[in-house]
Amino acid sequence: MSLRINSNPMAMNTHRNLTNTSKTTARNLERLSSGLKINRGADHPANLQISERLRAQTAGVRQAIGNSEMGVSLVQTAEAAMDEVSRALINARQLAVHAANEGVNDDFMVQSDQQEIDNIMTTINRIAAYTQYGNNYLMDGSRSGNGVTIGDNLEFVGATHDAKTSPIHGYEVKVTHAATRAEHQGVKTLTQDIIDAGEQVTLTEGGRTLDFRTQEGRSVEQTLNDLNKAIEESGLNLELLRPDPARTNNTDPQFIHLRHKEFGSEESFTVASKTAGLLSAKGDISDWIQNGTDIEGEINGEDSRGKGQVLTGGPGAGTAQGVQIRYSGLKAPEGGFAGTLTFSQNSLVFQIGGNAGQTTAISLRSMRPDQLGRAVLNESGFNSVSEVDVTTLQGATDAISVIDRAIDQVAVQRGDVGAFQKDNLESNLNYLRIAHEELTRSESVIRDTDMAAEMAEFTRNQILMQSGMAMLAQANQQPSNVLSLLG
Repeated sequence: MSLRINSNPMAMNTHRNLTNTSKTTARNLERLSSGLKINRGADHPANLQISERLRAQTAGVRQAIGNSEMGVSLVQTAEAAMDEVSRALINARQLAVHAANEGVNDDFMVQSDQQEIDNIMTTINRIAAYTQYGNNYLMDGSRSGNGVTIGDNLEFVGATHDAKTSPIHGYEVKVTHAATRAEHQGVKTLTQDIIDAGEQVTLTEGGRTLDFRTQEGRSVEQTLNDLNKAIEESGLNLELLRPDPARTNNTDPQFIHLRHKEFGSEESFTVASKTAGLLSAKGDISDWIQNGTDIEGEINGEDSRGKGQVLTGGPGAGTAQGVQIRYSGLKAPEGGFAGTLTFSQNSLVFQIGGNAGQTTAISLRSMRPDQLGRAVLNESGFNSVSEVDVTTLQGATDAISVIDRAIDQVAVQRGDVGAFQKDNLESNLNYLRIAHEELTRSESVIRDTDMAAEMAEFTRNQILMQSGMAMLAQANQQPSNVLSLLG
């Protein structure tokens, strides 16, 4: 055995091990005190990068949860306003029904009904103008797609949030086929002999049925007048087409020519006559009449689908997807060009995800009276519920139809808002909460300290520290043994 005093390798070795143990113990203390096993990049560079991305994703999802909850509050505010509009319209309809009771009403009564309807329209207008969430006005039409048309018989109806803002020159609208109505004319004329024999005519439409029997001695002209009145009183959505009475004699044989009042392929009615050919092909056997057609055309050069007189940009059509335009002309324009639509998209967009592009949107149509109840054919010429006038029997009757359309429009918008809240926002919230939970769990696995394991390692290192200190003392004692040789 050799003894040296200039160098003490055993002490140096013990000191090195003690230093490493001290560093490890310091890391143990840091992890136990912070709760994190990665406190700096040097702890685990790769896992640090992964965990930072997870932290950013978690923060984004957490904010998306807040965004979605605020979105739910906004659409509930909008629906509450629409509920009040619907209540007001139902009250207006009740007043119109009362005003139509001409046999009882006097001028004072119908004027009172009209005055209350005017007040209702003022209320609806106020709701539309004042309903807001923050600085967003919800019911005035500013948070939807708005369009202006240029062209005869062309009218902008609405648009979904999928449609894109048009360029300055607008979208070109082409109509290759105008919508038509279901129509039928018998092949045999109505004659005095048929009338005197007691002809039976049965018409059905929209769940309503009219049984009409001719009266002996009534002329052809009188019988057609009776039939026309019976159609109106029965509520059938049909009209009797006749030649100008000034050009025909009372007894001249005439065809019975019927036409549906609404346009499109979905509208239908049935006809039956006792005499074969007068209306139905066979006597007392109904014929189903459904020969109306829908509009056909293009918006911005893209394929569109038609329903009645309304042309809609089809799914996946591109820029004009969801745009609705009504063409009221009876014939397609020369060359197909109907006009242009200048469109601006102002739908509400919600950021409901933690990443870019994870958005959803909804378009809230205007609840102003001048925008409700549009596109309803009526003899009074009412273009919206804001124009209804119940001071005449015809006006009250037409007001009911116009208000019915307005009620349907509000109900459809409420349904859209409800579906958006349920299927987009609330469903997304369920997913986001699960995603937030799992992202947090993933980050915890990478970055959080396992306190039990860390405490066990800390205890081990403490024992090693104590043992190392003792061994360092022993190693430092080794050179002193040389003194025994010097004595």
